Amino acid sequence: MIDSRTLVVGAFLGLLLGIGLALLAGLLPWLRRRDLDARIDPYLRRSRSASLFSAPAATSRARVVAENLLGPVAQRALGVLERLTGGADQLERRLRLSGRRSSTDSFRIEQVIFGGVGLVAGVAIALLAVGTRGASPLLGLLIVLLGVLSGVLLRDYLLGVEIARRASRMAREFPTVADLLALAVAAGESPIAAMERVARTSSGALPDEFAATVADIRSGTSVAQALASLGSRTPLQSLGRFGEGVSVAIERGTPLADVLRAQAQDARESSKRDLMETAGRREIYMLMPVVFFVMPLVIVFAIFPGLAVLEISV
Repeated sequence: MIDSRTLVVGAFLGLLLGIGLALLAGLLPWLRRRDLDARIDPYLRRSRSASLFSAPAATSRARVVAENLLGPVAQRALGVLERLTGGADQLERRLRLSGRRSSTDSFRIEQVIFGGVGLVAGVAIALLAVGTRGASPLLGLLIVLLGVLSGVLLRDYLLGVEIARRASRMAREFPTVADLLALAVAAGESPIAAMERVARTSSGALPDEFAATVADIRSGTSVAQALASLGSRTPLQSLGRFGEGVSVAIERGTPLADVLRAQAQDARESSKRDLMETAGRREIYMLMPVVFFVMPLVIVFAIFPGLAVLEISV
């Protein structure tokens, strides 16, 4: 009789052998699909000089290291991750919303690491389930796959948590920053100088974004375009409306201090509404210990003396 643990180890080794053979078969020239770029590349004339504005985006160092170490396994894994959690453009936008300055390839490598940790945890749980509980090897394989998928999705979920935390931090900072901008503009400074002053004298997620906006304007970007990119880089919707309002006020000559004070008041009202919604949700959560813990104890203390008296009288 074959031991269940030996059967699981054999199935795992067979799975590794099958994956290796499939990768080797995919690298054969007559089985590998050639894309359009590879077919027309030999017939294109290459220029000796390249323009700085049309230079292709360089591949990140993390992706190069992973591809050199793992070869086609890294390419297939990164391709699967892009299909599971969205394309490169969507991931790039989410990274900018979270405030991270790393590349998409670095985040994919982190997802692969989380998937590897999930693989190890899944193999350990599968061996325990098959060895001690006598579960089927198919269930063990399913546990391993669920471990890998859970690790990958966990890293994506943590990125979403970072975006939500940054949005809440910016929502708390926005009314104060808008008041500081209004004071600086009312004192006679230009909008760009006011944003630069706030970025220099304050600290936080929102002053850092204002510093990046001032740097874009100093580098030649128009004010309207820089303010629009400020709204697209941040997860707070009120900042998008703030950028549009400031750009319209600058174009039409509207008093900017009044616009900034109105923006700050709108931000405070929005924070009050969010606080009321949060309080309404927490009120429901607060009823759970009352219903499941306090009320049963009250009923016990109310009925138990009567039952004791009845027992004594009987």
